[in-house]
Amino acid sequence: MALPFAASSDFAVDKAGGTPCRNLLADFRCGIHSQLRERGFPGCTVYDCFGAGQKVSQETFAGRDWRAAPDIARPMFDVFPVMRQLHELLWYIDESLLIDTASRLHDDLTRLRGETASLTASDATLLAGLDVSGHRERVNVVLLEVSELARAAVPGRRRNHRGADLMGAKLAGKDLRGANLRGAWLIGADLRRADLRSADLIGADLRGADLRGADLSDALFLTQFQVNAARGDGRTRLPSVLSRPAHWA
Repeated sequence: MALPFAASSDFAVDKAGGTPCRNLLADFRCGIHSQLRERGFPGCTVYDCFGAGQKVSQETFAGRDWRAAPDIARPMFDVFPVMRQLHELLWYIDESLLIDTASRLHDDLTRLRGETASLTASDATLLAGLDVSGHRERVNVVLLEVSELARAAVPGRRRNHRGADLMGAKLAGKDLRGANLRGAWLIGADLRRADLRSADLIGADLRGADLRGADLSDALFLTQFQVNAARGDGRTRLPSVLSRPAHWA
């Protein structure tokens, strides 16, 4: 309901933000959930809100229904993208706190986690007016330090592909350990059997990337959303906190 999407390989139709998807049922379920890929909606199968949707609907708006109370619909939809960014930051911070080589930053990370969690508990008015970009920048400064410390422990040359256009790139079997792939465009890239251990993948676009046999067992800042958007198989190694997508089978 809240998000817009454009007709593409990910979505079969255009939909404006704040308008119901044509497949939304009266009980809030999806009418084609078991056939999303076949019906042209693979984007729905990979999306992950990091728990922001539940937070907004159950806590920020105390379980109220926008269908029963139409006046809360617009405020709810305005708050959702802000909450999603905050929950995504919590994901990255929690991962950082598990990285031993970044232990000297754990106090700063713990403080930022507390601040971020506190913001998620704000009321709808404060959330809608929040400078979430400014908060994200402050957190990202520390996340970048975490990345540099973690990747510095990787021997040999560490490639820098930050923000690079690697769409369709032939990277099969490449040693990308400790590489900086922040924000890289890896759409449709061939990463079969690539070694991506300790590579920083924050914000990398992995839609359609071929990860069959690739090793991402301790890739930095990899999310379920990115994994869901890629292609892989039983040989693809993922961090223990992530699940192997059903469509990989």
